[in-house]
Amino acid sequence: MSFQKDFAWGVATASYQIEGAWNEDGKGLSVWDVYTHEAGRIKDGTTGDVACDHYHRFKDDVKLMKELGIRAYRFSLSWPRLIPNGVGELNPAGVKFYSDLIDTLLENGITPYVTLFHWDYPYALYKKGAWLNDDSVQWFADYAAKVVELYSDRVKHFITFNEPQCFIGLGYYEGIQAPGLKVSKRDIFQMAHNTLKAHGAAVIAMRKAAKQPIKIGYAPTGSAHYPATECPEDIEAARKQVFACRPLNSTDLMWSVSWWSDPVILGHYPADGLEMYKEYLPEITEEDMALIHQPIDFYGQNIYNGKAVSGETGVPTFVPRETGAPKTAIGWPISPKALQWGPRFLYERYGLPIYITENGMSAHDVVSLDGQVHDPNRIDFTHRYLLEMEKAADAGVPVEGYFHWSFMDNFEWGYGYTERFGMVYVDYETQQRIPKDSALWYRDWIQQH
Repeated sequence: MSFQKDFAWGVATASYQIEGAWNEDGKGLSVWDVYTHEAGRIKDGTTGDVACDHYHRFKDDVKLMKELGIRAYRFSLSWPRLIPNGVGELNPAGVKFYSDLIDTLLENGITPYVTLFHWDYPYALYKKGAWLNDDSVQWFADYAAKVVELYSDRVKHFITFNEPQCFIGLGYYEGIQAPGLKVSKRDIFQMAHNTLKAHGAAVIAMRKAAKQPIKIGYAPTGSAHYPATECPEDIEAARKQVFACRPLNSTDLMWSVSWWSDPVILGHYPADGLEMYKEYLPEITEEDMALIHQPIDFYGQNIYNGKAVSGETGVPTFVPRETGAPKTAIGWPISPKALQWGPRFLYERYGLPIYITENGMSAHDVVSLDGQVHDPNRIDFTHRYLLEMEKAADAGVPVEGYFHWSFMDNFEWGYGYTERFGMVYVDYETQQRIPKDSALWYRDWIQQH
């Protein structure tokens, strides 16, 4: 076995997707509160107003995690629940909620991994320009410092951002997530640059505020392409495709791994992107890059799928998937090799310990006549992916944790409640939780590993 004894076998969630209590106890508005209350934004017309009611039920949820053998829990904080206006006064009820959640996790032997930002941006700061405003760098750093001041006596692992590709790319470029805008390319690259500067400023602020040594990470995403065969030409072609910047006029412009990660870890933007995007880039100074390029302790990546790549012709080429190739309920391709080659390529380039901060699938889950939820497809998916992750570890990649997405069914952003990613079934009418067969399988896997 290549997994270390203290490997973080965990599950993940995000605040807006599970907490509910959207306007209770002094919480401020987030862009998602506003976005979902506008007709036509969400597939089934729902909101995250109640979601899984985790705000009121967190003790029972943590108890269930313990029963399922979960060792680590990655969750995010709602910035406007803690600081209603984004800056300024803390909200005591919000502070207490997360403090109580952390205490409950520790009492149950579960290690907390705190994500500072998983998309629910304070609406008060959105009205001031959000990431387009250069002050956003300091707003986020100040928030990060307060979080660490509050919780670093008990929490050792912090993650700055979850998937900037999504909250910038989908929220401001494609306009299909909150706040639902389509801004100019010049604005997009300015927002991306400010986000990266905010990450760096936050790392500095967090280290200063920490009450004990802490570990800081970052959790972007991107397609984890893999070689069609293990010949050197295919491996090199797949590597190039993983880190290539996306064409300027493509819908997935913001989905480059290297654009979001090279500055953070290597201290510079990728050369191909600087050339492709040059007419839209803001001024990028040496001081900016020094700020972005702060030492971090681990690299998280959310990996769901990738494509096979061939180098046979000398040019990296995607290999078409076979007719009838498997896919998840949401329509995403099932490609387990992504969890071997993604970590391998990322470690090779960035040299940091790797966490798989999200991986999982949406399935057509139903409560069967026996009252249980049988999801053999999710078991098969998870097993196949974990076996590939094990190959990465066998190849020498220091994979230190795996967080299944998600612990329980929840509000799946623009899809509302039409997709179920959880290992625990949620009846949204009664808020009953039912561990699916996959949760029991994962419990056994953790015990065996």
